[in-house]
Amino acid sequence: MVARVLHEILTGDDESRLCKDIPDEACKHQPRNFAIHILSLAATKTGDGLADPKLVLAWLLGALGAPAATIGLLVPIRESLALLPQLFTAPVIRAMPIRKWAWAIGSLAQGVCVILIAVTALMLEGAAAGWTIVALLAVFGLARSVCSVSYKDVLGKTVSKTTRGTATGTASSVAAAGVLAFGFLLSVAIIPLTVTSIAVALIVAGILWLAAGFAFTTIKEEPGANEVGGDGVSTAISQFSLLKDDPQLGRFIAVRGLLIATALAPPFLLALAGEVGGQSLSALGPFVIASALASMLSGYVWGRFADRSSRFVLISAAIMSGVILGAVGVNSFAETGLTKINWLMACALFVLIVSYQGVRLGRSTHLTDMADETKRASYTALSNTAIGVLLLCGGIFGLLADLFGTPAIICVFSIMCFSAAVLATRLDEVQ
Repeated sequence: MVARVLHEILTGDDESRLCKDIPDEACKHQPRNFAIHILSLAATKTGDGLADPKLVLAWLLGALGAPAATIGLLVPIRESLALLPQLFTAPVIRAMPIRKWAWAIGSLAQGVCVILIAVTALMLEGAAAGWTIVALLAVFGLARSVCSVSYKDVLGKTVSKTTRGTATGTASSVAAAGVLAFGFLLSVAIIPLTVTSIAVALIVAGILWLAAGFAFTTIKEEPGANEVGGDGVSTAISQFSLLKDDPQLGRFIAVRGLLIATALAPPFLLALAGEVGGQSLSALGPFVIASALASMLSGYVWGRFADRSSRFVLISAAIMSGVILGAVGVNSFAETGLTKINWLMACALFVLIVSYQGVRLGRSTHLTDMADETKRASYTALSNTAIGVLLLCGGIFGLLADLFGTPAIICVFSIMCFSAAVLATRLDEVQ
């Protein structure tokens, strides 16, 4: 009853619209499945905020005296290993008639890794702590890749086409509220900035991942299309033919590739504001709050828009990020001094994260809706693998910033976003 009421409140759907693009057998379970998706995603997304490698883990390694090389590896390791293996794991997952187990096991593994990172922080220091945490983060990334490649398939089989974005968007907003509280408590020093307190936060994050994994096993998923995966490498290579068979997939990957600018840009904004390079985590409080607030306020709204037109969401988010990055870059070149005002840069980060949430929800909903259940896992894996390669190459922007300056790189990001907006106009409407 609670799940049905929640479903009706968030979607406004009546009974006649419940079963669009999902198996008929799944219709009666949809309100319950809808609620479990929100619960599980909200838990893991909250964990993401508490264990953010760009901020929390980077500070933790610095406090432990870990080598600078280990700190620089945090984001590339997590992001690339969460994406690159998917082309090879997709055939295995596609051979599973019930795929919720893949996501659940991946979530449990992530939870264990984060708890072990916390234990490492409490027991080790220096290089031993740094390299151990990087190794655990690598395992975390691999487990995350299993969750990523399986989730859209489960979502597509258990939640109606017109409400998928609402489910993921609501979860993002709920999680952002928790991360916002965490950032506020850090900013006002209610949570002391110590290795022990951060380790406790990581343990809480790990427990959230464990709880999400157990909750996800209760989803009522009907057996779906499956096939024998065969040799992972040969199957992976053969899947590149999907780009030839479906030009829309190639266009979508190109749009998504250009929009990695929204993920890469935040550290450069922080650099312009003078809030990186050894500053304490408490000095980043306004930026943590801005990021969490943006996610909380925008997730549900973007989700609702994505259910109507994910193409429109991608275009809008790309333009929004292009404008704010362009404004920051131009002001920095002009040396107006505005980029040194923390609250203004926090506002810029707020707008950027709003657009980044739009990119995430738009691309997720678009990919889920553009592919049927026989191709969804392969489309997801191919797309994520391509983006994983690009993210690895994204490290070059740091080198270019040393050569040409941070403002120039931010302007490049702006151009990438505007280019993505133009290219996204050629995507099909898939809702």
